[in-house]
Amino acid sequence: MLYEPCLHVVLHEPEIPPNTGNIGRTCVAIGAKLWLVRPLGFSLDDYYLRRAGLDYWEHLEWEAVNSWQDLLARLPQPPDWFFSARATRLYTTASYRRGDVLVFGSESRGLPADLLDAHAEKTLTIPSRPPAGSQPEPLERRGGRLLRGRPPVGRGLIRRFRGGIRGRKTDGTIGRPSLGL
Repeated sequence: MLYEPCLHVVLHEPEIPPNTGNIGRTCVAIGAKLWLVRPLGFSLDDYYLRRAGLDYWEHLEWEAVNSWQDLLARLPQPPDWFFSARATRLYTTASYRRGDVLVFGSESRGLPADLLDAHAEKTLTIPSRPPAGSQPEPLERRGGRLLRGRPPVGRGLIRRFRGGIRGRKTDGTIGRPSLGL
């Protein structure tokens, strides 16, 4: 294991290699483990996946599993939060803890309805743009090259990371890997 993950990020049947690469890069930045649930819309050695992850992919703690059931068997705990465009509860209202499992659906279909229905009380949404009258967060200026180009998954992860995750280690860290970046 490269590092002890502070979060587990699950992509259920992702379809677009650059999005997955960008999310992987964000996971490296915050010390999260990336889980990919097959079928995938690309090959794991896809040029675009690796290119989007740049030279950070080798530092990523990740695992691909064949099904949702395989994922549940491998995770250290049941999923804590499910993200959907159809949810009404904002991701900023959730109370995140160290080790939480965050589940995101495919780019075109999202998460299956039966999964969302079974976990309705744990379903959150990330708005695609800020509410009227508010200013978008200047994340690009803070993240540099490592965090550029991430989709809404990364936006949610970085916001929660910056906002704090309960359950910090005694030394004040939350398990970020040291990459000398």
